[in-house]
Amino acid sequence: MTGSTRRRTGSGTGPVTRLLPGPLRVLVIGVLLVVVLAPVLYMVFASVNSDLSVAEGAFLPTSLDLGNYLRIWSTVELGRGLANSLLVAGTVAAGCAFVALGSAYVLVRYAFRGRLAILRGLLALQSIPGTLMLLPVFVLFASAAQLLGIPVIGTRWALFVTYLTFALPFSTWVMVTYLRGLPPELDEAARVDGASAWQVLTRVILPLSWPGLVVAGIFALLLGWNDVLFASVLTNPDSRTAAVALQVFGATQEGGAIPVYGQLMAAALVCAAPVVVLYLVFQRYLISGLTAGGVK
Repeated sequence: MTGSTRRRTGSGTGPVTRLLPGPLRVLVIGVLLVVVLAPVLYMVFASVNSDLSVAEGAFLPTSLDLGNYLRIWSTVELGRGLANSLLVAGTVAAGCAFVALGSAYVLVRYAFRGRLAILRGLLALQSIPGTLMLLPVFVLFASAAQLLGIPVIGTRWALFVTYLTFALPFSTWVMVTYLRGLPPELDEAARVDGASAWQVLTRVILPLSWPGLVVAGIFALLLGWNDVLFASVLTNPDSRTAAVALQVFGATQEGGAIPVYGQLMAAALVCAAPVVVLYLVFQRYLISGLTAGGVK
């Protein structure tokens, strides 16, 4: 095998075999970049282009109109939607990550009856489509509102409970996979020094689990940030998230002479920007958390 297709790593871990030769690999990567970046570039160009040019099918902007990024804050009501999305999705991400850490620690470090059934149940819950749960969740919240005498549907708390319920099984499984890579000797050494189970979790496991926590938290945040199905049913105009605000704004443009494509694309880019920044900031933690390498 030639040196271009087979190289040895500096750490001495053995040969690394490349599946594709150099020119073909460059070609495949180039095609994938075009497929991924073409829609993003179209959104960027359309956001600064005139609505008439976009409606005519122009890809490159014929005129530069940055006013779309200013008008969306009044026409789309994007400010309130982003605030609600940040509040709900951020709270769900933080709560889900730390609840998943405690649950995974018990499932990994302790042996008890039903432990295997719980682990299998975490995987089984991922196969249930959200559309099947929409009506039961709505009825459950409506019944809870009548029983407790407080409003539930239309509040941010309804979204928080819903997203936490759907994100927690996957986040817990992510943390279970990650904690399995942490040697049990760390717990034993801490217990020898007199640490309690809570101190082991907070002072030993937690500082070493940030990569897994980031993965679990970002998954929960994306679930709340991108959701339209539950947010469109469980919110009102005051608690509406950014995704629903975009959907409502796009629906109101149907049937018009020329839809405001520029504002739609500008609003979509503004909504996507926080998630992109989040990935860039926590990229290192995401890679180590997904590989579940644990501690060397």
